Amino acid sequence: MKYEEFIFMIFKLDYTEPLSDEHITVTDTAFADVPVRLYLPKRKSETPRRAVIYIHGGAYCFGSFKQRSFDFLNRWTANKLDAVVVAVDYRLAPQYRFPAQFEDSITAVTFFLQDKILTKYGVDPTRICVSGDSAGGSLAAAVMQQVQNDLEIKHKIKVQALLYPSLQIIDSHLPSLRESENGIVVTREIAINLLGLYLSEDKTLPEAMKRNQHMPLESRHLFKFVNWSILLPKKYRKDHVYTEPVFGRTNHSLPALTDVRLSPLLASDSQLQNLPLTYILTCQYDILRDDGLMYVSRLQNVGVQVVHEHIEDGFHGALSYMTAPMYLHLGLRIRDMYISWLDNNL
Repeated sequence: MKYEEFIFMIFKLDYTEPLSDEHITVTDTAFADVPVRLYLPKRKSETPRRAVIYIHGGAYCFGSFKQRSFDFLNRWTANKLDAVVVAVDYRLAPQYRFPAQFEDSITAVTFFLQDKILTKYGVDPTRICVSGDSAGGSLAAAVMQQVQNDLEIKHKIKVQALLYPSLQIIDSHLPSLRESENGIVVTREIAINLLGLYLSEDKTLPEAMKRNQHMPLESRHLFKFVNWSILLPKKYRKDHVYTEPVFGRTNHSLPALTDVRLSPLLASDSQLQNLPLTYILTCQYDILRDDGLMYVSRLQNVGVQVVHEHIEDGFHGALSYMTAPMYLHLGLRIRDMYISWLDNNL
């Protein structure tokens, strides 16, 4: 059995049914054929409610809104904020590769933003958030860039919340990738191998990514968007030395490698300027730490309001361990920080 098949099997053991309780009605349905789980508060409201659209993590290969931890988080969000919550599932790699995951996410979000759907669920169109963690954070960020810059989409998103997001794949030698190479939950090697499954069946691609030699020659101009020697605060640069990747060493001609839907950090300044108030949470012991930190800098540089919270003792994927049998306090802290910010800003 392959590694990804084993992990997928473990994840499925943790899936939950859509169980309603005294406060929340929970149902599984579909938005334009994309599976979603809805959390609808039962108590009556005199005014339209806030809404949160949540896109789960799982390296694009695993996970579901059915996972105990995500069901717990979304149920908690609906209850604490008296909000409608839409949890989105998307097709998974390697059976479905990029951009299927983005396409499913944007389809679900734009479906929900229709007037008739917002009215059906009693949602205030001016108080909607798109959130996501890890790979879901990448999808949330990419969806936000498209929604906010699409003139044909009437209703825009008020805030976005990105929890230890993945935001670029073009530079695999960031300081956080070196410092957390043998990470607590996700190692550099595992992350790159899973990215390879997400992008292509070509087995040489992950090997080139591990050497930071996977980008084509014509991508050189994009590296100003992820130049950590400029974009990272000094305390995170430490004594690391920036070296430009080796271009054109391989024959990979994957358009995905330079696609902003895969690497939201590659968006131009003009694309970023239209983004709303943004919450970004990063963890110190996380290979993706620097993705979030650089996005904070990029957004601030173009005048987007950003709230950044960094957890010095945090590690990647902590939200997945806040339910039984772990009951990880760190995961519960992240949950509470995220919910508190939403409550004050949505």
